[in-house]
Amino acid sequence: MMTAIRLICSLMLLVLMHYGVLGARRFRGGRNPQPRRAPPSPTYRERGDTTESFPLDFTAVEENMDNFMKQVKNLAQSLYPCSAQKLDYDMKLHFLENSSVTCNDGTPAGYYMKESLGSRRWLIFLEGGWYCFNKENCDSRYETMRRLMSSSKWPQTKTGTGILSPLPEENPHWWNAHMVLGLCLWCLSLNMCPLCSGGYAFMGSLIIQEVVKDLLTKGLDKAKVLLLAGSSAGGTGVLLNVDPVADLLERRGHTTVQVRGLADSGWFLDNKQYRSTDCHDTVSCAPTDAIRRGIKYWGGVVPERCRLAHLGEEWNCFFGYRVFPSIKSPVFVVQWLFDEAQLTVDNIHLTGQPVQEGQWRYIQNLGIELRNTLKDVPAMFAPACLSHEIITRNYWIDVQVKGTSLPRALYCWDRSFYDNSRNNKAPPKGCPVHLIDSCPWPHCNPTCPTIRDQFTGQEMNVIQFLMHMGFDVQKMAQQQGMDPSKLLGMLSSGS
Repeated sequence: MMTAIRLICSLMLLVLMHYGVLGARRFRGGRNPQPRRAPPSPTYRERGDTTESFPLDFTAVEENMDNFMKQVKNLAQSLYPCSAQKLDYDMKLHFLENSSVTCNDGTPAGYYMKESLGSRRWLIFLEGGWYCFNKENCDSRYETMRRLMSSSKWPQTKTGTGILSPLPEENPHWWNAHMVLGLCLWCLSLNMCPLCSGGYAFMGSLIIQEVVKDLLTKGLDKAKVLLLAGSSAGGTGVLLNVDPVADLLERRGHTTVQVRGLADSGWFLDNKQYRSTDCHDTVSCAPTDAIRRGIKYWGGVVPERCRLAHLGEEWNCFFGYRVFPSIKSPVFVVQWLFDEAQLTVDNIHLTGQPVQEGQWRYIQNLGIELRNTLKDVPAMFAPACLSHEIITRNYWIDVQVKGTSLPRALYCWDRSFYDNSRNNKAPPKGCPVHLIDSCPWPHCNPTCPTIRDQFTGQEMNVIQFLMHMGFDVQKMAQQQGMDPSKLLGMLSSGS
């Protein structure tokens, strides 16, 4: 009975939302909505396909989304018996059917899942969380970040945020997908070692494969789109696992499932450190040294096409710009131009003291290097911000590049597959998918996330931040006889 009530509630809510969107279009455009109907996203409905349940396009109401969704919720809650039901937005814990695939300490591996009635869109998110590469720092990691290496104290439910949120006002394009959060996938989600040095198991890639197999029994076999997403080490895991996931589905006969990747903050560089130090832990170790040591300790493997391109130096495949040319599946790359994790492994530590001139130049050059590695990536979003990870943050809808938000760019990317299926190679007008900031220093983009002083925790504006970085905007503006805000504008444009 309760299941039937929830089904009725869901259907009524969807009907309200559908007619609410049409009404909003009519209100904003002052015209009958029928003559000009926006084409649906490819992941919602393609020509001749009437089985997708949610052909809704929120673009027309995105400017008033908060108010619109508030009205929809009020209407839904006012209906009996829906008013007596609490909408369940939590993802629930599931352990893998295959108990031989485990977390690092041998406890059962698993995932969190929230189903979305009738949807044929699936999103699997790979959690990040740094890494370790020998027994000493893995022991330390086990003591300080045990939830990333063991399932012994996992809660029964989790609430999704950002692109994992089921709320349209927080997640305009993917709110109605089946949400899956994969755990115990760290060490860049690529490892297949059942029992490696030090007694730890590294089975990230196997866990991903087993999660997909489990989900095939829960409706993934009827999916239209599977988006494999991840942040930080999970973002690197996307680059390494998106093709193997696609290959798994193809081998099992599910050739109609469109597998795509979304890699957030996992596009690391194997560049030279600002200051070389002995390789003792993941903070002091240069990126290439850490991966070279780790790949042996983990028993790591890499995708076959990348392995053949880097025989004898397979560690190269852990760096985005090196593995990307070998990837067949479509991948959207999200990367801060001044990634905090990259700066950390490069031995740039932003303490309470202003940075030195050499550090400032190094930071600016990092942005240039990242731009160069991203220039041939067709679908990407790269703001000039000092930060790390974005797609599960509550501010992910606020950051823009050249006037386009990340959710909007992802919508345009999805739409491009639909347009291409209709033999229309030209990208939709006003719907960009290749977005990269051109301004030259951290936080020259005014929509960047809030900066906080690492010692006091207080927020800093852009001028305070630049002074913290050793750039005296006030003094420079005074010397030039201009207002500081005008100088900031000139710097942002690269003048």
